[in-house]
Amino acid sequence: MKRRDFVKKATLSSFATLIGTELVFGSQMLKGYTPLALQDPDPFKMFNKNKEMIVLNDKPWNIEAQAHLLDDKITPNSCMFIRNNGLIPENIDPKEWSLTIDGESVKNKKIYTLAELKSKFKHHSYQLTLECGGNGRSEFDPPAKGNQWTVGAVHCASWTGIRLRDILEDVGIKNDAVYIGYHATDKHLSMDPNKEPISRGCPMSKALQDETILAFKMNGEDIPVVHGYPLRLVAGGWPASVSGKWVNRISVRNKIHDGTKMTGTAYRVPCKPVAPGEKVKDEDMCIIESMPVKSIITYPKTGALISKGKSLNIRGHAWAGELEVSKMEYSIDFGSTWKTCSLEKPSNRLAWQHFSASVNFPKPGYYEVWARATDTNSIAQPMLLPGWNPKGYLNNACHRIAIKVK
Repeated sequence: MKRRDFVKKATLSSFATLIGTELVFGSQMLKGYTPLALQDPDPFKMFNKNKEMIVLNDKPWNIEAQAHLLDDKITPNSCMFIRNNGLIPENIDPKEWSLTIDGESVKNKKIYTLAELKSKFKHHSYQLTLECGGNGRSEFDPPAKGNQWTVGAVHCASWTGIRLRDILEDVGIKNDAVYIGYHATDKHLSMDPNKEPISRGCPMSKALQDETILAFKMNGEDIPVVHGYPLRLVAGGWPASVSGKWVNRISVRNKIHDGTKMTGTAYRVPCKPVAPGEKVKDEDMCIIESMPVKSIITYPKTGALISKGKSLNIRGHAWAGELEVSKMEYSIDFGSTWKTCSLEKPSNRLAWQHFSASVNFPKPGYYEVWARATDTNSIAQPMLLPGWNPKGYLNNACHRIAIKVK
């Protein structure tokens, strides 16, 4: 429901409940007027987020976690980043929700109700890592335009839904199918109904993976509206922009999907290395697919103080797109030497992995603890910013925290 419609219909007692006190002279309020107390929404209350989350943008909403908020092995809603391109859908009625499967490469266009999807197809649950392609953008120099994410645009929740592959097999896909594209009910910032805020997709090879699902539950409960209720695509290991929210249509294409933010420089990096600040032609940009190897220290919080002679227990998560992390290390001497961390296997493919270590310091003073992950192709994280690109994507530099030994 739009705010102005809500205000128009709300009672004074409703206002009092929202504001937390009596609305004095409320009966004199002009019709259609919104009290100032309701004009500046609190995203932490609206989205049930931890108040230490960082708001980067409110039109549309983009909010990230801090590293220490991501300490849970399975990320709770309260600490999951929000990346929106348009306006969150309103007045969602799951009883009226439907999913259309169409496109040039579909044998039989079909429309499913949400109830049909849930009853007709087998349910599957996976822990899946989703990371914004621009996570870490704030470190690029020269600066790249866009939300200046630091390290918190990543999470790994447990998603329950139905395999996209099962639905595509039900409708039948032609031999010339090469890509899928999603479409959703979020609104463009301009409110132009002919414009989509975002419509991305992935090759058929990714669409047909076991772990690519249309989810209707997150961590065992209905997906929160801001994260895609009542139905969203989840394709772990690839940029989170592939995992469309509020999905009501999927097109099976006989070419690379050309929806909004699939062309030009969106979610693309130079096909070949370029110098910092160099302009790159659109045709020389390649679509981001599997995300690079990366890790984050979630405990302790940066700036921790410990006493001389005490060891420091650290822990965190590591992930590597379509691959697994094979080795996890830490350094306290700015990468001159590295020591091995304990590393757990993923709970399933495309879930992040958990690491831990006990760190000892030689004497009092200032230290930085650096974390470095290596994937199963023997590719390790760079210590500092990797190759520059115009949109500030794929920064997988080593995460580090500051420590003082007193």
